[in-house]
Amino acid sequence: MSVARPIRLAFTLISRKAWAGGYNYQLNLFSALAKYCPGAITPVVFAGENHDSDDLNPMRQVDAVEVIPSPQFDRPAVTALLPTLFAQDRGAISSFRSHKIDAVWENARFFGWRSPYPTVAWIPDLQHRQLPHLFSSKAWRRREIGFQLQVLSGRTIVLSSLSAERHCRAYYPRTKGRTAVVKFASEPSPELLRLDPVQVLQKYDLPGTYFYLPNQFWQHKNHKIVLDALAMLSQRGIRPVVIASGGGDPNEPEYLDQIVREAADRGLAQQFRYLGMIPLPEVYALLRASTALINPSRFEGWSTTVEEAKSFGVPMILSNIDVHREQAENKALYFQPDDPQGLADHLQSFTKPAFVIRDMNKELGERVRQFAESFVFTIERVLLKR
Repeated sequence: MSVARPIRLAFTLISRKAWAGGYNYQLNLFSALAKYCPGAITPVVFAGENHDSDDLNPMRQVDAVEVIPSPQFDRPAVTALLPTLFAQDRGAISSFRSHKIDAVWENARFFGWRSPYPTVAWIPDLQHRQLPHLFSSKAWRRREIGFQLQVLSGRTIVLSSLSAERHCRAYYPRTKGRTAVVKFASEPSPELLRLDPVQVLQKYDLPGTYFYLPNQFWQHKNHKIVLDALAMLSQRGIRPVVIASGGGDPNEPEYLDQIVREAADRGLAQQFRYLGMIPLPEVYALLRASTALINPSRFEGWSTTVEEAKSFGVPMILSNIDVHREQAENKALYFQPDDPQGLADHLQSFTKPAFVIRDMNKELGERVRQFAESFVFTIERVLLKR
C-alpha cells in the first residue's frame, strides 16, 4: 500500500488519570516525532467530547498533532467481544474514515476483525500473565481475550522491550515474525520544564533532600516495601524522606488508602509524603531535584519513570527485574522486590546528598531520535505489507 507522506496515524487518547505512564508515552512520542521525524507521521488523536481538557491541551501544543473530539470515544472502550460480532467497530471506523486515516495504533480497544485499516497493536506489557493473582477472573479474561483477538487477527504487535517480546512469543507463539520492539525514550518539552523545583518544594512544604517515587498506586508497583525499608532505617536512627505522587487504581481504589494509612500507623507519615496526582510540570520538577528515583515495581513493560530519570541523569534505585536491567544496565542500584533490607541499605548509602537541579543530559537527543525513527520504520513497514 502506498501512502503519500505524512502518514495519518490514528490514536485513542489515554487518560492521564487512568494511566499516567501511557499518557506520558503518547505525549513524548508525539514530541519526538515532531522534532526528529517531521513530516513522516501526523498523529490524529481521537478523544471523547467530554475528555479532560488538561489532557488534551498539551497534545494540541505539539506540532502536527491533530486532536479530534468524537462522541464515538466518549463511551467506554468497546469490549473485546463486541467488535467480533459486528466484524468492526463501526463508530470508530466511521470517525477514522471522516478524517482520512491511513493506519491505526491500537491500544486497549479492539477495532474489529475486518477493520479496513492497517493496524498496529501496542501491548505495553503482559502483566496479567506474569502476575495473574493481581487480576480478578473477569479482568483477566477481558484482557486475555483482547490480546488473543489482536494476535489471531494478524496485527503487528509492538512491544516496548526485549523482555516483553520474549514473554509475548512465549505466551502467544502465533506472533512469531509479527513483533517489533520500539524502545521508548523521554524528552519532555521545554514548557514542562519551566517550573522552578524550589517553588514546588515550598508549595508542598517539602525538605530539600528526598527520594522520589512517582508510580501509580497499583499493587504491582510494590509501595509497601518502601515503608518496610523506611521502618528499618528508623530503627537505625536514619530518617530519609520519600516523596510519592500518582493516582490510585480505579479497579482497586482502597490500595492507595491502605498504603497512606499504613505509613501513618507505623509513624512514617513525615518520611513517606504522598502528594496525590500532581501536574506533570511538578512531577518533572521534583524528579530533577531528587536525590534518587525509586522504582520498586514487581513488573514493568518499559518503565516511564526510569526513562525520565535517565533523561536527567537522576540516580536510580530499582527493583531487580529484567526490564529494569535492560533499561538502566549498570547505571542503577538494584534490590530484590521482596528485600526491604536491600532497599534500606541503598537508601542509607546516600549519606549526605547535595541539593542539585538537573538539566537534560547531552546523550538524550540521540536516544530519542532512535525511538522516533524506530517508530516510523515500524509503521511504514506495516503499510508496505498491505
